[in-house]
Amino acid sequence: MDRKTILIIGICFVLMLAINKLANTVYPPRQLPPGATNTLATATSTNAAAVAATAQTNVTVVATPAPQLAVPTNSTEVLVVVTNEYARYTFTSRGGGMKLVELLHYPETVSHSRKTIVDPHHLATLNAESPVPTLALLGGDAIQGDDVYTLTQLTNGVRAEKTLTNGLRIVKEFKPDGDYLIKTTVRMENLSMQPLALPAQEWVVGTATPMNAQDNGVMTIGTMWYDGVKTDDKYDAWFANRGFMCTPGTPRTEPFSGGASNVVWAAAHNQFFALVAMPHDPAQQVIVRKVNLPAPSEDEIINDTRTVLKPVGFETTLVYPALTLTTNIERQITIYAGPKEYRTLARIGAEFNNNLDKVMSFGKFSGFFSKALLLSMNWLHSFLKLPYGWAIVAITIIIKVLFWPLTQASTRSMKRMQALQPQMKAIAEKYKDDPAKKNQKTMAFMKENKVNPMSGCLPMLIQMPVFIGFFYMLRTAIELRGAGFLWNHDLSQPDTLFTIPGTNFPFNLLPLIMGGVMLWQTHLTPPSPGVDPGQQKIMRYLPMIFLVFLYNYSAGLALYWTVQNLLTVLQTKLTKNIPAPALASPLTPLQKKSK
Repeated sequence: MDRKTILIIGICFVLMLAINKLANTVYPPRQLPPGATNTLATATSTNAAAVAATAQTNVTVVATPAPQLAVPTNSTEVLVVVTNEYARYTFTSRGGGMKLVELLHYPETVSHSRKTIVDPHHLATLNAESPVPTLALLGGDAIQGDDVYTLTQLTNGVRAEKTLTNGLRIVKEFKPDGDYLIKTTVRMENLSMQPLALPAQEWVVGTATPMNAQDNGVMTIGTMWYDGVKTDDKYDAWFANRGFMCTPGTPRTEPFSGGASNVVWAAAHNQFFALVAMPHDPAQQVIVRKVNLPAPSEDEIINDTRTVLKPVGFETTLVYPALTLTTNIERQITIYAGPKEYRTLARIGAEFNNNLDKVMSFGKFSGFFSKALLLSMNWLHSFLKLPYGWAIVAITIIIKVLFWPLTQASTRSMKRMQALQPQMKAIAEKYKDDPAKKNQKTMAFMKENKVNPMSGCLPMLIQMPVFIGFFYMLRTAIELRGAGFLWNHDLSQPDTLFTIPGTNFPFNLLPLIMGGVMLWQTHLTPPSPGVDPGQQKIMRYLPMIFLVFLYNYSAGLALYWTVQNLLTVLQTKLTKNIPAPALASPLTPLQKKSK
């Protein structure tokens, strides 16, 4: 590796260290306007309509705070815990809903020592620290009252019930089932002697929260919903409202409202776990609010400098329209509270005919490749007993073998292009004053010699969907959580060996190896004929962009890209001695002399 290469790698590394401080210096974060807040406050039933109107007209308004429970401060909270083989569910009398889900087969964090024993006191959770429980009903006094329910433990679940002063009685039943499902029914009964006018109601799905204190979840914590045709989602980026190149903008403080009157399901999720509400009767709308979660303690901050100081969550609610209750009505909602494990989600989606596997966030363009790669990786792990890291290596080799004929044809085409350069230069010189004629003669000459100028780029273009599919698959594949490879203990996270003293910046070895291999590959690849020398230098050091982009992504993705480029280096050496094909047009004496 020459000095210039080492210098460029060093500059890129320094830029990675300084980019956050530089951005905050040039574009200091803007303060929220006075009065704008994401903290909880009381809201009336007109809030939902106001939010919907705001979303439709795209008008900036003062933030409408998230509704909260109207529980008296002196009331005692009653909790009922139900446990099955999948999870431990905690129900609360405050709001009469599901306060917390603890997943018994998944630890909160993955141990560096790769222990397989799950600590029962530090499990992966859903809806933790949420302001309101799942299936709390919000909409003002006519729906909420004081929000204190009576809980009764059933043989197979929990009942929460409450009678309001207006004669409305609400009965909720929660019955945990297999595959991380909770079957729920909510019955509204009119005990008065006259029709009850009820406002629009928000039925709380839950709050998307970080997996642990170190999870900032900027690109993975959010809300997604499905309308029977397509999915939509909202992450921190929508609320941050950043400008070009992620420069800070004016944050949105109003909730997001959407759904197009047919919400088949809505999910509050993080990188690996999801809380999904699947109503039997589709909801009218979805509302998403960014809420502040409790700050970490001083001890947590001292013990781990990676602790997020200002954690946030995204509260998700389903909106049902106002109604006049003359008799009793009942809504059935099935809740999924578990891992984003594709096979389980696909099985449930097939049962309910609602494409629940879309919560995996595989992407619209690359979804097919992501699913195929994930299923292949799981097959190699299950049937051939390959560890997940070696399964990624095996898939990469298989893909490279499948693309071998295309790569070989591309190499032949590039060699042919190199052999034809003298004649093409002669054509360019002869018709330099007539660009149209020059292009016509050049294209005819290449056609005669069966040369396609795009053939050299074709293998890369075809492999890009596979790379994007790998990117989305490895980002959310819970199978990789805790899967080790060599020095790395968790392929779903960066392979941080240590934090650089004084910078709080992680030293991730695998992306650096990947960048070095990519530079090696570009130095071995012959330059494309006719390309400007300046452009050739840019292309030679283009891999540094990949290094910066993938530095803090999962080690599984860096492993795939490293192995892929090592195989490309091997291909380059194997195809180096492929003879150049015979030319259809012989060289003229002048061209031979110039050659």
